[in-house]
Amino acid sequence: MSGLERLSLNQMTTKHWSLAEAVDGCVRAGLGSIGLWREPVAETGLAAAAKLVADAGLRVSSLCRGGFLTAEEPGARAEALADNRRAIDEAAALGAPCLVMVVGGLPAGSKDLPGARARVLDALGELAPYAGERGVRLALEPLHPMYCADRAVLSTLRQALDWAERFPAGQVGVVVDTFHLWWDPEAIGQIARAGDRIASYQVCDFLTPLPADVLLGRGMMGEGHVDFRPFTEAVLAAGYTGDIEVELFNAEVWATPGDEVLATMKQRYLELVV
Repeated sequence: MSGLERLSLNQMTTKHWSLAEAVDGCVRAGLGSIGLWREPVAETGLAAAAKLVADAGLRVSSLCRGGFLTAEEPGARAEALADNRRAIDEAAALGAPCLVMVVGGLPAGSKDLPGARARVLDALGELAPYAGERGVRLALEPLHPMYCADRAVLSTLRQALDWAERFPAGQVGVVVDTFHLWWDPEAIGQIARAGDRIASYQVCDFLTPLPADVLLGRGMMGEGHVDFRPFTEAVLAAGYTGDIEVELFNAEVWATPGDEVLATMKQRYLELVV
């Protein structure tokens, strides 16, 4: 065994590759799975994308992304729910075990954080049974608090588990992402609490100084501040048996040839993550 059996390329890491190029790159690199994003899947076509991945012998580790469920206006809320149902259907068609949920930030002009969080829970109450009926788990992703205003009013693993536990484990789980959770003194204990609620494990490093666009502050493992092995040990001890995705948002990585990125990714994964 190579040690790479569970390593998955999240498509965002090689953003400028088409889906076909990413699939081919995974095959060349000897990876067994790929994490997909809805936009490149839509460019390829859902049925064609599913066939492309299956014909290459790859698993789909996750589909990104659903969520953005904090809208106040009834029409916007209805459209968000409809889009999430479409995303769930896409995940089912692709054979993705989970749909990663970035729940959304504050609506424009709003400072009502409790209200935004309540609307997410209301929406999950409508979406969770729909997902469960289709064999897809909604994977709540807590994001670093710096994204609370504009991307996710869900910030800690404790909070994510408090929400997830309102629903059956087969319907709603959580994402453990080292970039978002490395700072949290409760993270390792909450991973143990999560147990079979862990639907996805994503790794990348936390860089400083952060770039002007803090979304792009995700680095290759070994280039920042994260100690990965305690996270991996905790996730595995909790019983997680799924794939381990490398998900980077980084302009320098995106400008690097994809095969070079995958070669570095494999090396750092073996040296630092597992």
